[in-house]
Amino acid sequence: MNKVNKLVKALGLIIKQPSLLNHVINADDVMKAEVTKKYNLPKGLKTIDLLDLFPNFHETVFPFSGLEGSSTPIDIALLRSFAKSFTHCDFLEIGTWRGESVANVAFVAHECVTVNMPDEEMLQMGLPEKYVGLHRFFSNKLKNVLHIQKNSTTFDFKTLNKKFDLIFVDGDHHYEQVKNDTAKVFELLRDENSVIVWHDYARSPGEVRFEVLAGILDGCPPPFRNNLYAVSNTLCAIFTRNSYPAAFVDQHNNPNKVFTIEIKALSDF
Repeated sequence: MNKVNKLVKALGLIIKQPSLLNHVINADDVMKAEVTKKYNLPKGLKTIDLLDLFPNFHETVFPFSGLEGSSTPIDIALLRSFAKSFTHCDFLEIGTWRGESVANVAFVAHECVTVNMPDEEMLQMGLPEKYVGLHRFFSNKLKNVLHIQKNSTTFDFKTLNKKFDLIFVDGDHHYEQVKNDTAKVFELLRDENSVIVWHDYARSPGEVRFEVLAGILDGCPPPFRNNLYAVSNTLCAIFTRNSYPAAFVDQHNNPNKVFTIEIKALSDF
């Protein structure tokens, strides 16, 4: 198929389904060019080494399903380590899914709030009933977890009347939603020690997902953009006012650490 025929076919598909245009506008190479032009970050954010954040990094991850949409064990362990760094951590999460992340944090935090699109709204979008029913699977019975079924686009987070030590942004990863969620959570930080973690900043450790990064940068208040970092060995970006060594990292560098992982499957939990 020649270029002209491809263009005609593409235009026809976009006319039939205008939402396909988002795939062009938000394509990774397009977003990378935008981030490079606007912020001069062709390699993404500078990276903090995990062991500079937590020199004695050692966590037990539970629960963990290892199924579609799960965070990696190291991502979850990072959240737990951050939560444990606060005396009585108040935790906010956007994007509940099965509740693995919030359940892990709930074991070491004081109070947790997790916000997710209402079940009814997901069903109206045509999402399978079985998929919708999986939400909150691991967290729905935890006493220190408050589940809020609201769309973060329209939800007024100020109605929570609460500030947070640790915030995890893991909802819709398209540009507009990341920008929306980012702008809102900066208003919910408790103090200068509070931390924000964004999931899926990277597809794999070191491989930047530029649509997500663009949303983070555009949603972040300008004075705080120099406080944004990637975290080595994870899919996460963070906001922290604390000072750590950070550098642009080549993902093909030799490993500078290894992890001991013990895996035990439980059928009754």
